[in-house]
Amino acid sequence: MRIPDLDLDLLRGFVAVAERGGFTAAGAALGLTQSAVSLKIRKLEELLGKPVFERLTRGVALTREGETLIAYARRMLALNDEAVQRMIAPPVSGTLRLGVADHFVPRNLAPLLAGAGRLWPELHLMVEVGRSHELRAAQERGELDLVIGKRRDGETAGRLVFTEDIVWVAAPGFSVDPGRPLPLAMLPQGCMFRERAMAALARDGRGFDVTYTSASLLAVAAAAQAGLGVTVLGRHGLLPGLEVLSGLPEAGTAQMCVFGDETRQSPLIEPLIGLLRESVELR
Repeated sequence: MRIPDLDLDLLRGFVAVAERGGFTAAGAALGLTQSAVSLKIRKLEELLGKPVFERLTRGVALTREGETLIAYARRMLALNDEAVQRMIAPPVSGTLRLGVADHFVPRNLAPLLAGAGRLWPELHLMVEVGRSHELRAAQERGELDLVIGKRRDGETAGRLVFTEDIVWVAAPGFSVDPGRPLPLAMLPQGCMFRERAMAALARDGRGFDVTYTSASLLAVAAAAQAGLGVTVLGRHGLLPGLEVLSGLPEAGTAQMCVFGDETRQSPLIEPLIGLLRESVELR
């Protein structure tokens, strides 16, 4: 039996629907009608012989098969865009001032930089690492060109790259004493993850005590690795020497986005988003 080829145009429509939660929003992003996007998804499902979306009262949700396909689709589109960029786009030169949220750095920055160097060998990168809200403020002041950071609750700004669970982490073997306040190692006030963690504990009626604070994420992680307390990280940023801790209230999810290209004119944005997703999915 001949294995059919996947149509990149259908995959692009599929990813757009998955990221925007519906056919109408995906059509607006792609410059197509809702019916045209719906037709693409129907053709894709006919090609695969499996449904990729569950149709809900409001919007859609990925089926199990759709969840499997989405990672492949993003990688295929990223590779396609990279090849086209190298073949037909004019070389990108100059300087890109890039802000990167500290939660993204430990496990994901190296593959991102490797991909950027491969795509844009003539581009000079200036990377500033910090907390998302501080980097975004710097971008708004014109001090940075693009920022890879987190959305605040209720925001729609930025281009969504991926969504991840916020998880409680501690050193292997760390024991939570239910009779004592939970010791926390945290970034300073203003950190969204800190706010989410404290709100979740308060809702659960669990006492806590911030016993360690540092403006450096790696220093916070070191405190947790040393057994001084519990902290929260995005699941994609889980570091060696830490493991997910069960039994604590859910802290929700975080959306990692690219900020700074509201007009969508930069030739770097789509390839950059592809590299970001690849850095997460291929680990």
